[in-house]
Parts: sequence; C-alpha cells; structure tokens
Amino acid sequence: MKFVDEARIEVAGGKGGNGVASFRREKFIPKGGPDGGDGGRGGNVYAVADCNINTLIDYRYARKHFAKNGENGRGADCYGAAGNDIELRMPVGTLVTDADTGELIADLTRHGERYLIAKGGKGGLGNLHFKSSTNRAPRQCTPGEEGEHRFLNLELKVLADVGLLGMPNAGKSTFISAVSNARPKIADYPFTTLHPQLGVVRVGPEQSFVVADIPGLIEGASEGAGLGHLFLRHLSRTQLLLHLIDMAPFDPDVDPVREAKALVEELRKYDQALYEKPRWVVLNKIDLVAPEEQDARIEALIEGLDLTHEDRVFVISAATREGCEELIHAVAQYLEEQKRLQSQYLDDERIEPQEQGVEEVRLSAQ
Repeated sequence: MKFVDEARIEVAGGKGGNGVASFRREKFIPKGGPDGGDGGRGGNVYAVADCNINTLIDYRYARKHFAKNGENGRGADCYGAAGNDIELRMPVGTLVTDADTGELIADLTRHGERYLIAKGGKGGLGNLHFKSSTNRAPRQCTPGEEGEHRFLNLELKVLADVGLLGMPNAGKSTFISAVSNARPKIADYPFTTLHPQLGVVRVGPEQSFVVADIPGLIEGASEGAGLGHLFLRHLSRTQLLLHLIDMAPFDPDVDPVREAKALVEELRKYDQALYEKPRWVVLNKIDLVAPEEQDARIEALIEGLDLTHEDRVFVISAATREGCEELIHAVAQYLEEQKRLQSQYLDDERIEPQEQGVEEVRLSAQ
C-alpha cells in the first residue's frame, strides 16, 4: 500500500431542518391552535483515531465528507429527525488543522479518541414555540441553520520514542531489523527506505519502546533534495534521536565527518526544536573496519565531530549485532528516566495548587 502522510479534505456538517407553521385541524375541535414541530439538527462530522490504520491514503482520493441534513418539522407536533453523524477514521498520530486559519482542531494521539471537526446546524423552530396569550395563532417559524463548512489539512506524525537519523546506506534499516520486529527492505544501494518504518524493541517482559526509521537524508534536503525532508515531521514526537554514521563507506572519497555535520545542519534548517532534541552518535559498521584500525578510526571520528565528554557515543555493527544490546539498554534506561521525571513534574503541578489552597484557608481562619 502506498504510504500517504498528508491530505487535504473538505468537511461540512448537515443543515438543520426547517421548522413548520401548522395548525391543528380536527373535526369538532375549533381553533385547535399551533402544532408545527421543529426541524431536526444536521449531522456532525467526527475524526476518530484508529490504531488499525497507518496511512492517510483514503483521504487522498475521497476528499469531500458531508453529513446528512436534518429533516423538516411536520404538523401534529412532529419534530424532524436529526441527520446521521459520520466518523472519519484516521491513523493515531494525525494532526487536523484548519487550512484557512492554521488552527489546530484535533491531535489524535490515542486509539479511540474522537473530536468534533464540523458541527451540524441547529434545526429551525416550529410555530409551536411562538404561541402566547397575545399571539394565539402564530404563523412564524424559523429555517434550519447551515452546518459548519471547513477545509482541513491532515498531517500524520508517527508516534515513536526513538528516531533514527543518517545518510542513505548508513545502516538504519539493518539496525531496526536487528533490534526490533520491523522487517524493512535492505539493499546495498541508497534510498531503500521509501517511507517511515516503525519497530517495537523488547527490552524485557514488561519494557519496550518504539523506534522510527525514515528515509536517509542528504545534503540539500531542506531545499528539496532526496526524500528524507518529506518525512522529518515523523521525528518531531520522539524523545531521543540516534544519529547513525557509516564508519566504512563504500566510496573511499566519502568523508563521514563532513556528511554527519551536513546532516545536522539540514536538521537545524528544517526545525530548530528537532535540532535541539537529545541526539546520540552511533558509529555503525565496525565489523567492516580492520581490527588494528578500529581504535584510530573511532578516535578520528570523535575528534572530527567535535564531541565532548557529555555526548553519548556508541560503536556497533548492526549486521553482526555487536554493541546493539548495550545501546538498546541505554536507550531504555534513558526513556525510563525521562518518564519518571515527567511523572514527577506532573505530580508537582497537581500538588502545588492544593498546598496554596490549604495555606489560604489557614490565613483566612486566622
């Protein structure tokens, strides 16, 4: 199936049904009075997160989604039926924004989340509502309101804990297949990965995290070169980036240090927030370097990348899985620490207002 992570759609809630002006007409009952019912409300349009869907391809071709109109009111105090609602099922991780204003309408981050994206119009009032002691035969009624009409942009950002960065053929696909359940295409030519791949890494019986692999970046990606810039949005929700560097490129003229710095620069040009995310350096393909040259090659790369003692550096071989176990355990430990800090922060936010409230009560009592 073709991977589609952007779409533009048109949605509209249904029009409300019209109210009706009607009077009771029965034999032997003179002056029966008004009995016109209200119109039914128009149908609503909802966006629903569904974990069984992983692409927006359905909305690339079906662009218009209009809910049904409400029925008109009728006599004998009969109200019109409401229009049927429609649900648009979208992948988890989809952002729904207004195409005209840029307003964020929905952020679908959990399976089953449901957001109203186009409200149906209210039904009109029948003349039953306008009767009074001075107006016993009202002929007023109101029409139904139009439903909300919008053009929406859909943007899919996959949900992952860790994102992989690297030039084409850096070994990202081999790495994700070595440590997770993902099975991407692997070949000895650039751009074998054409769309994001997700893999679940099992660290223990009850501990796991999700890794996202995107197509490789090349220099000039921010100006449209290559494929990776199209999918960088999928790394925006990650907590940690792993920058894979090829220690033994096929072309001897290729400088891994220059390529690594160029990739980081492309990241900065694309999004400053993504550039500032924690980023660990992973030197890959150590198995292709002669044992007597490994230490010198590692030292040269670290020196060329201007890394400090605070930077995390791992040396692995995704093909032979050398060093992969140590890396995934370090990632799992980091994510667990971030989760604990976040939980502690939320607890502090909840406790602080309560403590202030107690102090205020004490002061007022004094």
